[in-house]
Amino acid sequence: MNLTQRRVSSRIPQVIGFGRSFKSSLNPSSITHGIHVFQCPDSVGIVAKLSDCIASRGGNILGADIFVPQNKNVFYSRSEFIFDPVKWPRVQMDEDFLRISKMFDATRSVVRVPKLDPKFKIAVIASKQDGRLPVDITCVISNHDRGPDTHVIRFLERNGIPYHYLHTTKENKREEEILDLVQNTDFLVLARYMQILSGKFLQSYGKDIINIHHGLLPSFKGGNPSKQAFDAGVKLIGATSHFVTEELDAGPIIEQMVERVSHRDNIQSFVRKSENLEKQCLAKAIKSYCELRVLPYEENKTVVF
Repeated sequence: MNLTQRRVSSRIPQVIGFGRSFKSSLNPSSITHGIHVFQCPDSVGIVAKLSDCIASRGGNILGADIFVPQNKNVFYSRSEFIFDPVKWPRVQMDEDFLRISKMFDATRSVVRVPKLDPKFKIAVIASKQDGRLPVDITCVISNHDRGPDTHVIRFLERNGIPYHYLHTTKENKREEEILDLVQNTDFLVLARYMQILSGKFLQSYGKDIINIHHGLLPSFKGGNPSKQAFDAGVKLIGATSHFVTEELDAGPIIEQMVERVSHRDNIQSFVRKSENLEKQCLAKAIKSYCELRVLPYEENKTVVF
């Protein structure tokens, strides 16, 4: 595909991905990897401007994904590229992409350089589920009190991660205290947190919250979905990672995974398989989010490149 000659028909959805290998003119010791995601009203020349922006600063595009949905005046793209930060300083990169953003009236234009930018800071809000996540965890907040010699507490202490136990009731969900603890985070992760966050909390926090649900949404909503699925005699179990909204288990889906079960499974093996699936699904969703692969699409959907 010639990047300088892209046109899109409003009648045909475009899902395009391309990559290339080459001998780079960049100094191998200075090569740095960058990611850019872009969302704007669709028009002719967007890809040409984006690719020219990178090439004009001596960068090379490694791969790009483009999505233009059918009968929707919207353009999505995610590009990965390499560049020399001496020739293209980080501040200048932001200015260059901001200029294109204004040119096309973009609703989203995000640049990330993993080697130079700080890791995403998150807080994990959990009940009883343990786990590790590939980000900088500022704290773990739980409504379940763990003993001082448990595996998760030892792990947190080794890594210098504070643990906050907040006993919650129906009358007091301790949301103001949680907000104080998560002020400096980029997003939140709910790791099987068995409490519903209020609309006031979501509005006050104002950033993305990722949840893991042990079931294939929209099936088996609410409490104890594993038993619901077991009692229904399902043959495939699933896990769903999604954004949190005011409506229970109804936010835009980021990732779903499945595993086969059978009549030979008892409730213990059923739950064990479900929990392992949840951990994998949540980790994959967080990785995709941190790599800028997740974009909002329509009212309750996502584009995941």
